[in-house]
Amino acid sequence: MDIKEIQSLIKFVAKSGASEVKLEMEDIKITIRTGSNDSNAPETTIVQQIPVAQAPTTAAPAPVPAATQEAAASPSDSKKADDDSKYITIKSPIIGTFYRKPSPDKPPFVEVGTTINQGDVLCVIEAMKLFNDIESEVSGKIVKILVDDSSPVEFDQPLFLVDPS
Repeated sequence: MDIKEIQSLIKFVAKSGASEVKLEMEDIKITIRTGSNDSNAPETTIVQQIPVAQAPTTAAPAPVPAATQEAAASPSDSKKADDDSKYITIKSPIIGTFYRKPSPDKPPFVEVGTTINQGDVLCVIEAMKLFNDIESEVSGKIVKILVDDSSPVEFDQPLFLVDPS
C-alpha cells in the first residue's frame, strides 16, 4: 500500500463520518481515528509495518473510493421516489468491495433486466481478502444496479432494485 492509497483511505473515512477504522493486511496495519463528525476536526492516522517472512503474494489493484451514494430525493424527484417504492431493495450484508463479476475475464452475474430467482448469486463482496457470494432473497427482475463495479460498500447500503412482479 503506497502513500497515495493511504491518503485516499483517510479522505474516504473522513467523508464517511466513521469515528474509527482499522485495516490489517499481511504487511501493514492502519488505524484511522477522527475526532468527531465535524469536518474541521483533525484526523489521527497510525501506520505500522509488520515484518513478514518472504511469501509469494498476489496484489490486486486497490479500488479507488468513489462516491456511489445517491443524493437524497428532492421534491422534484418525488415522482422517481414513488416509482422506486414499488421495488424491493437488495442491500449489502457486509462491508467490503463490490464486484459484479466472479473474475475479471467473466461476464457479470446480473445485468439490468435479468430475471432472478431466490438463491441466485447477484454479486461478490470482498471482505478481509475473502470473496463472499451475495445471493438473492427474492425472485423478480433487476431494475437498477446502484453500485459501480469495484466500489467500496457499507453494511446495509442498497445494491440492487428488484421488481418482484
